[in-house]
Amino acid sequence: MSNDQMVQDKAHVSAAFDMQGITPVPSASRTSGQLDQFWIWAGANVAPINWVLGAIGIQLGLSLVETLAVIVIGNVLGCALFGAMCVIGHHSGVPQMVLSRLAFGRRGAWLPTLMQVLMPIGWVALNTWIVLDLAVAALERMGIGGGMELKYVIAIAVMVIQVGIATWGFHAIRYFERYTMPFVLAIMAVMTVLAFTHVDIHWHVSTARGIGRLSAMSKLMTAIGIGWAISWLVYAADYTRFTRPQLRSAQVFRATALGMFVPTVWLAFLGAMIASSGTGADPAQLIIAVFGAMALPVLIVLVHGPIATNIVVIYSAALATQSLDLRVPRWAVSVGAGVIGLAVLDVFLHSGAFANTFEDVMVFFVVWIAPWAGIVLVDFFFVRRGAIDVGALYIHHTVCEYGDVNWAGAAALALGVVAAWLFQVGSIESMQGPLAMALGGIDLSWLAGLAVGGASYYLFHLMRRGTGSEPVVFRQ
Repeated sequence: MSNDQMVQDKAHVSAAFDMQGITPVPSASRTSGQLDQFWIWAGANVAPINWVLGAIGIQLGLSLVETLAVIVIGNVLGCALFGAMCVIGHHSGVPQMVLSRLAFGRRGAWLPTLMQVLMPIGWVALNTWIVLDLAVAALERMGIGGGMELKYVIAIAVMVIQVGIATWGFHAIRYFERYTMPFVLAIMAVMTVLAFTHVDIHWHVSTARGIGRLSAMSKLMTAIGIGWAISWLVYAADYTRFTRPQLRSAQVFRATALGMFVPTVWLAFLGAMIASSGTGADPAQLIIAVFGAMALPVLIVLVHGPIATNIVVIYSAALATQSLDLRVPRWAVSVGAGVIGLAVLDVFLHSGAFANTFEDVMVFFVVWIAPWAGIVLVDFFFVRRGAIDVGALYIHHTVCEYGDVNWAGAAALALGVVAAWLFQVGSIESMQGPLAMALGGIDLSWLAGLAVGGASYYLFHLMRRGTGSEPVVFRQ
């Protein structure tokens, strides 16, 4: 037996509490393989919200064929970006927000890192809230009633489980996904067969025409196409930093990109297919109607969804908090995120309208991720060409070679966010960019943010290289 196999077996048996924090993962502790990465990202995306998002194309007037085409094309592009970001984590062994210091400086990375700390708390509450009605409906199919009280019981149970796993750390997340996901995918396969046999599918019914069709496609692309994968980029390296050093970049890329692509497209198509029946009902409620005979298995998938998603989100939020140079134990941040998330969830349960508004606001805040991702990817692959000094990422800001604040990164991020907003279409008036409205409601926020952020950062790099000057950084 090889040393690597012995290390893996030992990790498998103990799944010890993760004491790693944000320091680079030592080679001996990097025991995660391709299948582990696939299960982690597949689990994070087997979420009931994808059923609902998949139905957006039908609700906007697209045919099922058009909806599926947008979802597939968008996720091919988005998952490629995600796989590239995962490769950086494998190459460096460093968490995602620590890697942001490369492009933004030692403390210049605090702004995107702070956003990464705040967003997960809202997503934890939303991801849990969105399945409660479905879970209660599934239980009622089995003769178990309870109304609002039952919702609270489910919410508290789900929150305790997901906070416990995230607090335990990477190894607990890895083994949870590894041993639950094959079972969940088997249930999904049965659900897909039932959908094909119990739903009156309409493949080519479309009501959107002209500019309205392009607008609908762009909104779907942002919601569950490339935009969905982009929203996961801020978490990528937190998990691939544990991958075995012997793995090739291509292996890490395939495992993570497919882990994102397969469940996202599968669930989105399932939701769109059910919605195409044209009953006018909420596709989320249709899931219970179609799969009523499988109430218990469907309930397992429903409850598993937010847990598998939120454990990834909570764990990364704790790492991001430590990346702000706050000396707070990771477990304390995880528990705190769960408590705050539960408090926000309580507000949602008393006001569904507020929850929907809150979701719109959360979507608005995600607009920064596309330009941030463009900058990070350009910096690593084109400016530094993969050559980084990992130790320098942890040096005090006064002597760090990456500087305290890299103004080129900050300026590129600002330009990218403005560009993304100009091309954004949101349900709130302040989120409706003037250029998007001038184009008839076509949402290109992800493209504008990614392109302007990355291109402007590279342009700044060429300008300072042409003048022979040092990077534009601020040192205190």
